[in-house]
Amino acid sequence: MPICFPWFGAWPGHPEAPSHGFARLSEWSLMGAKDDGQDVTVRLRLTDSDATGASACLHPFEAVYTVVVGSRLSLELTVSNQGDDSLVFDEALHTYLNVRDIRATQVNGLEGTPFYDCLAGPEPVSGEPDPVRFSAATDRIYLGTRATTTVVDAIAGRSIFVAKCGSEATVVWNPWIDKAADLCDFGDDEWKSMVCVEVSNLREAAVHLAPGGSHSLSAIFELSPSTRTLPNRSTTS
Repeated sequence: MPICFPWFGAWPGHPEAPSHGFARLSEWSLMGAKDDGQDVTVRLRLTDSDATGASACLHPFEAVYTVVVGSRLSLELTVSNQGDDSLVFDEALHTYLNVRDIRATQVNGLEGTPFYDCLAGPEPVSGEPDPVRFSAATDRIYLGTRATTTVVDAIAGRSIFVAKCGSEATVVWNPWIDKAADLCDFGDDEWKSMVCVEVSNLREAAVHLAPGGSHSLSAIFELSPSTRTLPNRSTTS
């Protein structure tokens, strides 16, 4: 699952910068790992000294990524501003979810939520009354939503629940046929069996941290959740 940080997509004014930031291309250091018999927890760390040598983003920061694997998958990305100036950044957990056939898949939970259609133009689009369904390339950023989303995989007969905390945006993406063929690290037919539902903070929802502040972005993925609540985390400054 690529981590998009500290920008999402292209970085304006920096064509040499990698798409979606440097975090997904960097080597994170292992802080610790444990197995308690039910869950496996791994904590990873990234700092500006590790990642920004080939980037114009030189602001001091620390990012800690905690992954808990058990009956459900829990993810948390905590970013701290270790500089003397404000830190503004985008972030997203670029989740690739496996489905049997994207054409028989829908995403519930975003009904009525305005979104940016990144394939249509720069202005936001009014929310739609129905779940998200797929019949062509889809690249949307839903803003102002803290909702749990549900990926309904009709052919597989299962649903994937995506709960989140510390997130004000959700990205839904499938490249479809032509875009998939253009991506060097994406199989020509892989668009049929995947969908991205990304817990994120982007554009107007970008994170603003004062010096010494921190922010946590959390996501929980479940097939048959007994609870969909997340820890109550917030930005501190």
